[in-house]
Order: sequence, then structure tokens, then C-alpha cells
Amino acid sequence: MNSHKTHDIVIIGSGAGGATLAYALADSGKDILILERGERLPQEHENWDPEALFKEGRYGTDETWRDKDGESFSPSTYYRVGGNTKVYGAALMRMREADFGEVEHHDGVSPAWPIGYDRLAPYYRQAEALYHVHGEAGTDPTGPPREADFPYPPVPHDDRVERLARDLERLGRQPFPLPMGVRLNEEEDEDGPFLLRELYKAMGHEAFDGYPDLTGMKADAETICLTPALQHDNVTLRTGAYAERIETDASGHEATAVVVRTDGGTERVEGDVIVSSCGAINSAALLLRSAGDRHSNGLANRSDQVGRNYMAHNNAAMLALSKEKNPTRFQKTLGLNDFYFSGDEVDYPLGHIQMLGKSNAVQLSTEAPSFTPNMALDTMADHALDFWLTTEDLPDPSNRVRVEDGEIQLHYTANNTEPHERLKGKLKEMLGDIGCQDRLIPCSFYLGKDIPLAGVAHQVGTCRMGTDPDASVLDVHCKAHDLDNLYVVDGSFFPSNSGVNPALTIMANALRVGDHLRDRLHA
Repeated sequence: MNSHKTHDIVIIGSGAGGATLAYALADSGKDILILERGERLPQEHENWDPEALFKEGRYGTDETWRDKDGESFSPSTYYRVGGNTKVYGAALMRMREADFGEVEHHDGVSPAWPIGYDRLAPYYRQAEALYHVHGEAGTDPTGPPREADFPYPPVPHDDRVERLARDLERLGRQPFPLPMGVRLNEEEDEDGPFLLRELYKAMGHEAFDGYPDLTGMKADAETICLTPALQHDNVTLRTGAYAERIETDASGHEATAVVVRTDGGTERVEGDVIVSSCGAINSAALLLRSAGDRHSNGLANRSDQVGRNYMAHNNAAMLALSKEKNPTRFQKTLGLNDFYFSGDEVDYPLGHIQMLGKSNAVQLSTEAPSFTPNMALDTMADHALDFWLTTEDLPDPSNRVRVEDGEIQLHYTANNTEPHERLKGKLKEMLGDIGCQDRLIPCSFYLGKDIPLAGVAHQVGTCRMGTDPDASVLDVHCKAHDLDNLYVVDGSFFPSNSGVNPALTIMANALRVGDHLRDRLHA
């Protein structure tokens, strides 16, 4: 097995955590190598072809995992430069201030983090500026304290969503502009400001949620962080490089190399600091595959917590049928957090509601057997209002990632589901008052057929951060308790999941760890 020179930093993975960390360290002058198992996602017509994406599964993985019963399934994950951010919906929200403390839920307690909101707040601000987050301070009733307004103004509602916002306000609710990571041209020209929605009106359908972006307007990790990082001569990206395991020195206290498999064979890539940013599931799997004489239960797993406490939210994509046509092309502009901490008649959290990208007839055709309305799919698409509902799931050590015979097993039993059903009920109660027929239709095409297991977009928690080495995997800097130079920088570090999309927190934490590593490497 060949070895190459020792790099100052080896980052495994180029998604929200890895690419943001590389960006944060790019101007340090340190030799940084990024290993990505996938290739760049091609820019081609099929990027915006719903038939190719939602029926043929283009760009996804052909890898299979197994569930707790041993049944195989295909995860909805993307091994590409930029990771899952290449197709994410770019809703970038801060966790609530209270989410960093203990929160009582229907099924138990969401544990406190070892750091408070104040530690992440300045990095949230940096991440919002970096990822072009558009929003409006003071409009989200549960929003955490902010040191300034959003760096960019909110993306305006199209007419049907604007009427939805007014209808919700008449019900006493507080809808707010959904914070979105989009690169819009904010400058005026002779035709006025160019907005993302205008592009999709011209296209005839919205190609955002679940789609790659041909325009570079979606603020994904490759576009925002990796491309500028690679402008530095000290930063290198290797694609098609699958990290099989991490080796340590004889003492077991220091990670020394990543064993990498490529089309050309297997080699050792040495690093003074090694960072796993593979995503919560694959980072845990990598550590478990790296078991050795000094780490018989898996690397950094003295606590037996590696792979445990997997969380991915209780998520639902729900379609309402508007009584009038909904010609909206960019729909993902509204959020609702009125039920985030309580649900009117109950005092426990229900969760978060946001708009989804506008569905089309091809997407709906993947769900056709479950639809009962007597109307054609294109008519349904013309009338659809699409919602995404998120309720926090709680850490459970039995919900875990395991590796058996080299294959990932994802053991998961849903919890805290009663509040999620109540959240659906809250939305259903409002349908008549927001100009919709009195029914909600569940749609899983955004995640694949198995919700929540195959839909791993919100994966967190498998290498939780904490101050007690016997009860956690990482310290407050996301360094493994058991090793001097191994870090995990992705969604793995979450002690709890909150009720909002985790992407901005992953990005902000990567910037925070970047500052720590910069200090360490220049000490």
C-alpha cells in the first residue's frame, strides 16, 4: 500500500461540514487535502428533469443499507462533490436559543448542549453571510436573539403564497419569510432586480428542492465554499477517494493516516490532523470500520456511543389542494413556528412548518397509487400547495448506525411521533381558512419511499459532543476524546436535533471548529 506525504489537515467529505471547514482554513497556508468518494455532479439538462430525478433516481447512490430487521433499502443520499447540499432545499435557520438547553417533549427530554447559543451566534452570523441567507429579523416569533438583521432581504412571496400569509395572519398566526440560502442578483438593472422566481417562471416549473442547480444560485457547499477554497494553492481536492478506515499510531492516541480506496487501488494518506466530515451516518461507519488493537470497539468509541443516538427528525411532505390555481414557481418562501414550543391546547413542542418547492405532475405520478382525488395529476399539480412539517425526534441509544460485513445497518424506531401527528392536525384545521380543500395528502417523493429511514437529509447525532468522555464521543471542539488529532465536523456532533433544518448549524459549527484548528495549527 502506497503512502503519500503527510498533509497538515486531511478532511474526509466535501459537504456542508467539510467544505465549510476547508473554506475557513484555506487562507491559513496549511496543506489541506479534501477526500471525496464521489465525483462532481455534471451540469446537464437532466439536472432539471423531474423524470430523471424522481423516477430514475439520477445522481443518487446505488448503495444499499439494511434496517433493524435486516431488510435492505436504498438511502436518499448523494455521494457528490458538495454532498447532499447539491440537492438540498437551502432553508437555513438558526436553532432557537432554548434548543441549546433541556426541552421537555411529549416522549421525554431533549438534552442540553455543552455549549450555549451565545457560542454559536457569531458563527451563525458568518455562515448566513457566507451562504447568502435571505430573511427578515423579528418576524419569526421563536427566533433567537440576533446581533444584526439578515445579510440579505427576504425572497418575496409570489401572489398565492402572499395570500396564504395574509390568511394565516387573519387566523392570528405569525408566518415569516423563510430564511433561504440563494445567490440572487440584488443589483437593479434596466428591468429591475432579477429574482430566482423569475427564472422558474420562464422554465415552467420550479427546480429547487431535490434538484441540482444549473445556475449557481443555490448556495450549496461546493459553490459557496469549495470552489473558492480551491483557489488557494495549499488546498487540494481528490475525488473518487473512498475512506475505508483511519489508522492510529501504536499508542492509539493519535490518528496517523486514512486508508483510501480508489480505482487505482488502495493507499495510505497521512495527516497531522484528520477530520471526518462524511455525514453523521458515514462518519460513524468510518469510525466503526477503523477498529483496531487499541480501539477494539471502533475508533474513538471507548464510550460505546459511536453510531448511537441517530436522529433525522419526524418529517412529512404534505400537499394541500388550493381551491384556486397556484401558479407559483418559487414557493419556498414562508415558514410558520407558532407551534414550535407548544400547540395551543398542549404545552409541549409540536414543531415547524415551511413551504416546499412546488410539486409537478411527474413528481405526483410517483405517488399516484396513494392518491384518491378524482382529478388528473396535472390538475392536482396546478392546485397544489406543498408543505414540509418537522417535529424533533429524541436521542435514543438504540437508534444507531452499525457496520456488519462492511455494510451499513441503520437501526431506527421513531419516537415523539404524537406531537408530529398533532402538527399535521394543526395544518389540516387551517385548510378551509387558507383557501384549500379539507384534506392533506402525504407525499414522499422528496425523500424516497421510506420515511423517515431512507430520507437521511437531516441526519445528526451519531458522535455526540459532550464534556464527559464516558457519555460522549467528542469534546466541545468536536475533537474525539480518545485521540489527540481526530475531529468529526458534520451533523454527528449534535446532542439533540431541535425542530429546524440542521444545515446552518453544521455550517456555523464548521466555522467555529475552523477557528479552533487555526489556533491549534499556529500555536
